[in-house]
Amino acid sequence: MEYCAMRSRPRPLAILLCGLACGCLASSTADLPHHGPEGFRNNHPHEAKQSFWKWKWRQWVEGVAQPPAGGWRIPHQPVDVREILRSSPSITWLGHAGFLVQAAGHRVLFDPHLTLRASPVSFAGPRRANPVPIEVEDLPHVDAVAISHNHYDHLDLETVQRLARRPGGGPLFLVPLGLKSWFHEQGIERVVELDWWETREIASLRFTLVPVQHWSKRTPWDANRSLWGGWVLDAAGLRIIHTGDLGYSRDVAEVGERMGPFDLALIPIGAYAPRWFMRAHHVDVAEAVAVRRDLRALRAIGMHWGTFLDLTDEALDEPPQELQRIRELEGLPPEAFDTMMIGETRPIRPLRGG
Repeated sequence: MEYCAMRSRPRPLAILLCGLACGCLASSTADLPHHGPEGFRNNHPHEAKQSFWKWKWRQWVEGVAQPPAGGWRIPHQPVDVREILRSSPSITWLGHAGFLVQAAGHRVLFDPHLTLRASPVSFAGPRRANPVPIEVEDLPHVDAVAISHNHYDHLDLETVQRLARRPGGGPLFLVPLGLKSWFHEQGIERVVELDWWETREIASLRFTLVPVQHWSKRTPWDANRSLWGGWVLDAAGLRIIHTGDLGYSRDVAEVGERMGPFDLALIPIGAYAPRWFMRAHHVDVAEAVAVRRDLRALRAIGMHWGTFLDLTDEALDEPPQELQRIRELEGLPPEAFDTMMIGETRPIRPLRGG
């Protein structure tokens, strides 16, 4: 794209905060079991994570892509709560990996992030390219919140604190192993933590944490001290999977074999460049299409794009364009794997027979 020739150099503080936001400052746990005294690890062998500092040095030398004239054109709108209340089952995209699902008479939030920055500080770090589509206090009643892992673009302190302060004691938070204590430190007590393949039932909803290839980190000292994963939601016959962040691995097919088919899969399509750095833990668009296939998902929605600046090297609006190109190559109809407008609510139609 022509505007990629326009370059600027990232500032040192922004580099560090970007690394914390997406968990890119790594340490190795390759020799540890899934549960070990030094932390958690992935199920399947994968290439070693490349140097975060090498990536940032290359950005410094080569520059980073700048928005086109007029800024990024990411479709967005304010959330229409009335539409949520009259549409069930339905799904609303809140940007990045955040979704509100309404099904079986309940509402569930996945990885909600409703503040300006994905960062440990409020004055710097990756910030939203578009306004927050709804304030936490304006959301309809939420029964449960499922968090995939602890990176700042998926677990936002202010958002979960504001959710916990809602009338009635706030929702129940479902988190991977190792995160319950962090929530308790923030004064949030209604928390259940699960290991991979463990299940928790809440009224007519059933949640299962499933393995994906990723990792966790929130400070320079806690790499892989908490688990990560995707969430399977069964709601009165409707089956949805939110994959969280993931690199392409055998885990995906195993989840599809054990828990598929899915009516709907929420799969990342952004934060894939540069490929030499991101491949181990972030799928690109072609791999996202393969994830849909391996999960045996009848429909998919692309997430993890178009929301935060400075998290990755690809243009902010590139992922849906790439999705359209690959979908056409694969002969898939648009409804098989689509994207949404930030703030949009869509009805969910169960597609599986029986």
